[in-house]
Amino acid sequence: MAYDRLAALEVRIDDVDHQRLERETSSDFTRVTTEIALTGPSSGSDTSAGTDDGTVTGLGEDVTYDGDEHDAIAETGLPTGKLEGAFTLESFSERLSEVDLFPAGSPDRDDFRDYRRWAFESAALDLALRQAGTTMADVVEHERSPVRFVASTRLGDPPTLERIDHLRRIVPDVELKLDPTSDWTDDVIDGLAATDAVRILDLKGQYEGTDVDAPGDPALYRRLADAFPNAVLEDPAVTPETRPVLEDEGVRERLSWDAPIHGVADIEALPWEPRWLNVKPSRFGSLETLLETLEYCTEAGIMCYGGGQFELGVGRGQIQLLASLFYPDSPNDVAPRAYNEPTVGEELPTSPLDPDNAEGSSGFRW
Repeated sequence: MAYDRLAALEVRIDDVDHQRLERETSSDFTRVTTEIALTGPSSGSDTSAGTDDGTVTGLGEDVTYDGDEHDAIAETGLPTGKLEGAFTLESFSERLSEVDLFPAGSPDRDDFRDYRRWAFESAALDLALRQAGTTMADVVEHERSPVRFVASTRLGDPPTLERIDHLRRIVPDVELKLDPTSDWTDDVIDGLAATDAVRILDLKGQYEGTDVDAPGDPALYRRLADAFPNAVLEDPAVTPETRPVLEDEGVRERLSWDAPIHGVADIEALPWEPRWLNVKPSRFGSLETLLETLEYCTEAGIMCYGGGQFELGVGRGQIQLLASLFYPDSPNDVAPRAYNEPTVGEELPTSPLDPDNAEGSSGFRW
């Protein structure tokens, strides 16, 4: 198991720090995240990873969807003393299970705990690899491959094809992941279908209590399934009304799951054996759970693709690296940040991403 090869890596943490990041997005909201920095002594085996003072820093990103939670870190700080010292990656993960990473008070959503934990787990992984002078690819014995990616975007209110047309003018062969809504008109659906660029439709039917909740609409599901016969259909709402559509063989084999998945048990609890899975590492919380789930998917023949969460810092490169190592040829929702800018520029990176252009020679970095 890949995790077994990583778990024994030693990591020394002498300092814990954080940085608040903020940026406007193409989905008309202000994204706030926090980059976690764990610093320790450099081994000297990798000069590119260290600094002049003999230290090296590992980074991770907390993608919690609540700006107040990130502000709270700045106000109350983090329990740094409990996270400093000498560990293996496995024992550091065990320490995280004992530490309250929300000292200002419990978050509104339980999954935010996984998001923040992943920030520390990924930072510790990055630091341990850098202190050892090696890479995740070397330790898990996977090659870094070119990463196919899709562009995820909204269509505006009311929805139009304006942004899609602009993207396709700059990158004619761009592939798309879109979030259908009940106000998509026939003209919008037909126009999108004519592009033959839509690879994933995120139905948002598995969210509860968020700003993106979308109730199950069997008529819309049928319309989309027919208009986009080759698109993956992500996170449908499973209700008595939508089941007849979803149980159709041509639809069921294209279903994918994201929001409900936090580990193997959640996959096994799905209403149908899945063919597809959206992998957002922050949803799994721990490195062990993430890699256990990826191994399960490989053995079960479940196809995975990477999912993004408007990462503003190191987290974006880390999800690109995971895609490169484990599912490079899938329709990965890990496009470079330029695709998420409110105004699309006149130059955009094209798919696939070349690992030879990635930054850094060690650690958990792209």
